[in-house]
Amino acid sequence: MSEPVKEVQQNLEQLCHEADYWHVNTGGESIHAKRMPGFYRSIKWLSMTVWLAFFIGPYFRWEGRQAILLDIPGRQFHFYDITILPQDVWMLALVLLFFALLLAAVTSIAGRVFCGYFCFQTVWTDIFTWIEEKLEGQPSKRMKLENAPWTFAKVRIKFLKHTVWLLIGAMTGISFTAWFTDAYQLWYDYLTLQAPMFAWLTVGVFTFFTYLFAGHMREQVCFWLCPYARIQGVMYDRETILPTYDFARGEPRGKLKKIENTVNVDKPRQNDVLSGDCIDCKQCVAVCPTGIDIRHGQQEGCITCALCIDACDIVMDKIKRPRGLIRYASLDEIEGKPVIKLSRRPRVMLYMLIMVLAAAGIIYGLNTLGSLELKVLHERQPLYVLRSDGFVQNKYVLKILNKTKNDTRVTVNAVGHEAIHLVGADKPLLLQAGRVTAYTLFIRIPGDVVLTESMPIVYRVVDTINPSSYAEYESMFFGPAP
Repeated sequence: MSEPVKEVQQNLEQLCHEADYWHVNTGGESIHAKRMPGFYRSIKWLSMTVWLAFFIGPYFRWEGRQAILLDIPGRQFHFYDITILPQDVWMLALVLLFFALLLAAVTSIAGRVFCGYFCFQTVWTDIFTWIEEKLEGQPSKRMKLENAPWTFAKVRIKFLKHTVWLLIGAMTGISFTAWFTDAYQLWYDYLTLQAPMFAWLTVGVFTFFTYLFAGHMREQVCFWLCPYARIQGVMYDRETILPTYDFARGEPRGKLKKIENTVNVDKPRQNDVLSGDCIDCKQCVAVCPTGIDIRHGQQEGCITCALCIDACDIVMDKIKRPRGLIRYASLDEIEGKPVIKLSRRPRVMLYMLIMVLAAAGIIYGLNTLGSLELKVLHERQPLYVLRSDGFVQNKYVLKILNKTKNDTRVTVNAVGHEAIHLVGADKPLLLQAGRVTAYTLFIRIPGDVVLTESMPIVYRVVDTINPSSYAEYESMFFGPAP
């Protein structure tokens, strides 16, 4: 049997052996994860604070209005000084492409770190379980309370917990709605019961599903509802770093025993069996929010939150053994094979190349995002008109988009021939705020100086208040054959 075939067969046998120990909670039991301090728990708390922007973001003001406002009825997205209109939606496509590729690249490099640290389901579940711990106590007390008969004390604690959960769900719904309308006006409408029905429905839906997903379903959402959990496995390879149990160092497991005679500890008797560093304390299982045992290999339930690493490191410190029995490592590293550099992983490099191109497109779009946009439509029927006064006339429809929040006026001129007569733009044209305004203009050129059937014409519109704001569009002027 060839070496590659033998290696594949060994890997399959190892996976089958690991799969025998896999356990997926299908909702028949409640997982009460233990909380332990540590490096990755601190990172988790820090990353969770990013979601504070979700709650406080709509209340920042900028020049008398909401700093970030996704005004769907008005078809405008406001980001401080930047206003995105439907004509600029291509940048939104690039933003979505960038983050989709970012997710794929991060997954290839470090697994489901988005799930472990940034996913709103993970974050909200962690907050809900933190509240549960503050009100009901440690996991053992929570399980005891869960199985205890209903008493006044139990009803009081449960009522308080679920009330807080529902309040967080309601705040989530209100905060989400506030991104799409003025936040302060929204609160006034809610408090005076004048909010539209859609706003009430949005809050109700978010309250219900936040309460259901974060309070009750928890890890079941990751197992059965999240599509990313289903496809993340195909994004891994042998170089992906994941929370991994060092099987060679940890096995065989054994209970911690006090060594009576340290003289001959390095010279065991022939029948002695040396145990590994794993003392089977099961702390890595106790802290896992999805209830898996990382010692049985990578499983669908692992969200790479690394809380098992913190738990194991604390135990290793207590028993005076090196940290890293469970650590972030790739399969190649665990098997002692050379670790491939990031720059030599084609898939990751391709992800990053597309991300760079998408980011460059976004930056270009933002830098060329003027306050005016011009489009010129040439009248095709007829293509030109020969006037009785000897002029050749072309008809144009100018569609001018005003991207600002105020009405403004623009001057229009056209260049391309020294004898151009522009008709219909003698005075500045009025543009409504945030809208496209259409005007019909004519260009006339004496017939005796029209020497070609067509010539380029450049229209230019300039804001009368802010001359640095302008837009140009190249069209064509048609005439009879010379």
